[in-house]
Amino acid sequence: MSLLQRVVRRPPALNAWYPARRCYASESKPAASSSSANDSKKDDVEVVSKSSCPENTVLGGIAYLKSQSPVLAQADDAYPDWLWTLLEPKKLPEDGPGGKAEKYKLRRANRQRIRDQNFMKTQ
Repeated sequence: MSLLQRVVRRPPALNAWYPARRCYASESKPAASSSSANDSKKDDVEVVSKSSCPENTVLGGIAYLKSQSPVLAQADDAYPDWLWTLLEPKKLPEDGPGGKAEKYKLRRANRQRIRDQNFMKTQ
């Protein structure tokens, strides 16, 4: 390596991967609505259970420590709101050609094509 390359060369960057932080918010209070029309709509709607099991159901296979007490399901309101949206499909805006939605679809199609090609190589 020449002297010029050593001088111009940048120092090695720290290529460490830092895991994302877990941030837990304190209990939030719902925003007060100024209109009474919203309150009447909420009263007409039936409350539907979001979870697949009732409260205090023993959830098997979750307790992985020997001395851990059995894990019980909590009430639906004890879980954060974002938890119930995890299984919904991604909603990408249709922003025309070259947008995020098109890139997402092309990447999925390319990954599937690669999987199919790799599968056919094994046959």
